[in-house]
Amino acid sequence: MSSNSIETFEAALKPLWLQAQAGDEVAYGQALGMMAARLRAHLRRRLPGAQNDVEDIVQEVLLALHVQRGTYDPSVPVSAWCFAIARYKLVDYWRKHGRTGALHDVFDERALDSALVSEDPDATAKRDLEQLLNALPEAQRRAIELTKLQGLSVLEAAQTLGASESAVKVQVHRGLKKMMQIVRYRK
Repeated sequence: MSSNSIETFEAALKPLWLQAQAGDEVAYGQALGMMAARLRAHLRRRLPGAQNDVEDIVQEVLLALHVQRGTYDPSVPVSAWCFAIARYKLVDYWRKHGRTGALHDVFDERALDSALVSEDPDATAKRDLEQLLNALPEAQRRAIELTKLQGLSVLEAAQTLGASESAVKVQVHRGLKKMMQIVRYRK
């Protein structure tokens, strides 16, 4: 993909995403549609032997974009943010399916190189948090996202997840404990 097509894609996507962030549901649908089409193309190239899994990964990325939409920083290109999330979902897929060497591949080097902005401490912290959350089992990750990041009460999170309040508390506790272990291990 040429740098010009990346710029054209970003120029079309960003205004839609900003309108979506302001509550425009039509723009939101259009932005997700654009992202889904671009993600499908990238994932089809990255997973030539697993075409049946491409749509599942696209849906996981779109769900993550939806859940994390409140964390989007308007100073970051939308496509870079989207592809960062997609990269983590693809790595998760490879971990589950044991693709040798895949963890060292670059997701889309040209897209990321041209779309990335300079690192700032907030962006680094967000990326680190996302990596920690992606290392958790789904139930723990969702419980932490809802209670600690989105600010829902334990009762609201329990209702959203279809779980008991005590189950949500346990998932949050276990998830935070595991995140601390990961951070300690990395030091």
